[in-house]
Amino acid sequence: MQSTSTPTHCPYCALQCGMNLTPAADGSVEVTERTGFPVNRGALCGKGRTAPALLAAGRRLTSPLVRGGDGALVPASWDEALDRIAGRLAGTRDEYGADALGVFGGGGLTNEKAYALGKFARVVLGTSQIDYNGRFCMSSAAAAGTRAFGLDRGLPFPLEDIPRTGCVILVGSNPAETMPPFVRYLTELRDNGGTLVVVDPRRTRTAELADLHLAPRPGTDLALALGMLHLVVAEGRVDERYVEERTAGWEDARAAAMAHWPEYVERITGVSVPELREAVRLFCAPEAAMVLTARGPEQQAKGTDTVGAWINLCLATGRAGRPLSGYGCLTGQGNGQGGREHGQKADQLPGYRKLTDPAARRHVAEVWGVDPDALPGPGRSAYELLDALGTDIRSLLVMGSNPVVSAPRAAHVEGRLRSLDFLAVCDVVLSETAALADVVLPVTQWAEETGTTTSLEGRVLLRRRALTPPDGVRSDLEVLHGLARRLGADRGSEKGLEKGLEAGFPTDPEEVFEELRRASAGGPADYSGIGYRRLAEENGVFWPCPATAPDAEPHPGSPRLFLDRFATEDGRARFVPVAHRPSAEEPDDAYPVLLTTGRVVAQYQSGAQTRRVDELNAAAPGPFVELHPRLAARLGAAEGDPVAVVSRRGRAVAPARITTGIRPDTVFMPFHWPGEGRANTLTNPALDPTSRMPEFKVCAVRVEPATP
Repeated sequence: MQSTSTPTHCPYCALQCGMNLTPAADGSVEVTERTGFPVNRGALCGKGRTAPALLAAGRRLTSPLVRGGDGALVPASWDEALDRIAGRLAGTRDEYGADALGVFGGGGLTNEKAYALGKFARVVLGTSQIDYNGRFCMSSAAAAGTRAFGLDRGLPFPLEDIPRTGCVILVGSNPAETMPPFVRYLTELRDNGGTLVVVDPRRTRTAELADLHLAPRPGTDLALALGMLHLVVAEGRVDERYVEERTAGWEDARAAAMAHWPEYVERITGVSVPELREAVRLFCAPEAAMVLTARGPEQQAKGTDTVGAWINLCLATGRAGRPLSGYGCLTGQGNGQGGREHGQKADQLPGYRKLTDPAARRHVAEVWGVDPDALPGPGRSAYELLDALGTDIRSLLVMGSNPVVSAPRAAHVEGRLRSLDFLAVCDVVLSETAALADVVLPVTQWAEETGTTTSLEGRVLLRRRALTPPDGVRSDLEVLHGLARRLGADRGSEKGLEKGLEAGFPTDPEEVFEELRRASAGGPADYSGIGYRRLAEENGVFWPCPATAPDAEPHPGSPRLFLDRFATEDGRARFVPVAHRPSAEEPDDAYPVLLTTGRVVAQYQSGAQTRRVDELNAAAPGPFVELHPRLAARLGAAEGDPVAVVSRRGRAVAPARITTGIRPDTVFMPFHWPGEGRANTLTNPALDPTSRMPEFKVCAVRVEPATP
């Protein structure tokens, strides 16, 4: 084991906080501050501090597992496990065709893994059926940003700009629990004289920091944004010169907003007209301002239009493409940004290229050494892929995801997984999804491998290997290399894969990244001017960063986008007219209450890793149902009593947590746990028509005392 300190990054959220890892003499690993990394300046949340706990023996997988004749998972050799996966995938392809094979990736995979996984699906398996859990994260924001600006990058400006603006409207985000080191940007904003408006149906820890907290009814963020834009017009606050010079489509968007007068919006949202007016005043008073959204407005069946309405507000007031102003999305997963840029999303090729673009197909096919016509077209989105398991899709490879807990309508998805002919899962731990698999492969953790991630700022970062993985564990890149070798060395072309298909799937992450650079060159997410050495020397590089001539200065990277022009054909941002519409499922007599879901500070995503850390479990040992005292009184429920939350899709039971910090018509559940407290048993898979994002954030339920 190494004994020196290694600078690296946290494995959890999209802040990708810097940290140092130092092995100790007793075999443990110490996390120390890395004050030179600008995003967190050494600060870490509890998840980051305790991340090495999962490296300890007994908490993670160290041997491949295969399903034995008695139905139990038993240890096996790597050759046996890989042979079984390759044989079953090949058999499915031969019998049912390539699109009977599915691949499901994750937003926590490094750029190298995401790139290799997308290439593996399309070149080795020949399937179009690949997507990833990042579809559940910020796909609506990505779709809206692309529609308005011509380019999607979570934040088009660095985090350091946030404390220097005049006002931030934070919509559907609770960073005090989801990414605690981010909170200092909000406190510095207020220390500098700026104001904070928080939009959330709950009075969260973040809302406690706000100058103004708006608590709309879940599913009505679109109406709220339209009501604010109506007031901007009515009060003469539109930046007419900016709209004329830098945008297109204003008249239609203006007409749509004017149909949402304040009193009408008050009836829909529950936010009073004086509160609406105050929010508009705070946003428009300073010279610069920002709107930042997260899962609240995005995880809706109208999420793309909802985010679009907030973007329209920014454009109408001249708050985009200007210093210290703009719209941004707070990405959730550690590599949620990079994970969708390089090919594991159903409709994209590396470099954020469109799979339907003939020029993009030619470019990437040239890098891969294959015929462009051989590349499959777009496949199903994440939930649609999961819903097709066991019928159209017969065999599935999962890498870095736990949909048994994280997918909407989770009991149905679990049933679909059980109905597969064959399931293989690569994971660090025996997650709830891995426990259903026919073959489970133990893979390396973040501290045991080198690779790049892309933070919520669009900053490409280098995670460095600090530890030697235990015997019996391999990297995901080694898994794909081994499967490619077994699945048809004769499928390569003369150009690139003449040495056998495995030659196109190197196991060295830097070699993979060098290929990724070539594949991304000229694309919207151009990484071609970025290399490992540069990342190590510069604390990361913002994309796009194209390569320059050998004798020229390197491109500096792009921390701030759109200052001169937007990434559209004419350089103008696009207003998109949108109108409020109800959620896919509104309350009725049978299901009179609204459910919204989210996270708690001590757990992360499906909890597969954090639920195995003692300190984090002590802080957040299990699920709960947050409800208002008036609702609790109607139920006769006291603090800690078990209550049942029932939707049209199932039933979940958890202890009551009674608080005035939530609307009386709403209950909240965190989604980190499996079993009877699984919140996603209840959630609605209704999809946004553009982004295909499920409506996690609002569904109709009833709440009742839990019977034994």
